[in-house]
Amino acid sequence: MKLHKWVLATTLVLAAFAVQAQTLMKPKEFYFDEDRNTTRPIVVVEGEGEPLAAQLLKAIERDRKRTEAQAQLAHIAITQDRAELGMKLYQEAVAGTDINGTVGRTVRWNYAWDLYRLGEPQAALAQWIELANGFGAPSWVPPTVALGLWSVDRKSEAVEWYAAAVRTEPLQWGDPANFPRLLPDWREQDRARLAEVHAAWQANPPSWP
Repeated sequence: MKLHKWVLATTLVLAAFAVQAQTLMKPKEFYFDEDRNTTRPIVVVEGEGEPLAAQLLKAIERDRKRTEAQAQLAHIAITQDRAELGMKLYQEAVAGTDINGTVGRTVRWNYAWDLYRLGEPQAALAQWIELANGFGAPSWVPPTVALGLWSVDRKSEAVEWYAAAVRTEPLQWGDPANFPRLLPDWREQDRARLAEVHAAWQANPPSWP
């Protein structure tokens, strides 16, 4: 087995145990908090290619926003099909941050999405659950957690979380035609999967509470 496949397999196993150990709280009635600090892409240095990677390595060596530079480099490594390096850097970044801190939440948000796009929804869901169990009621939580739950075949829970999005903004989340505007950074296949959750919600909307 190639190293990157072993790393991903190990991540998935650990995530499965993490999800089992975590208790995902029931959805709240409304989620109005914007939480923009969490849901931002991490950009310490602008650029592309090898020069960007070199600058990020220098930032890490100089301890200039070290954790964020590690996370940005992790994302770049994953997009360049170097998953083993990306996972190592992300895990170091997560280990060095507090879940309740701004940087810690941002790192976990970006880590989760890269895991999801690598085809590891269980591992991504573990990160999203940890964030969702934190403070506040961020607006990103219901649709994102719904996507994660649906992707790991926890469909009834996914519908409950999607219902929280509709309760919060019924004119927005009541129609999948709004998804490209509401979720511009999602891939089309992810928006299509959330549309499946919407269809299940529409067929049998859960009551509140």
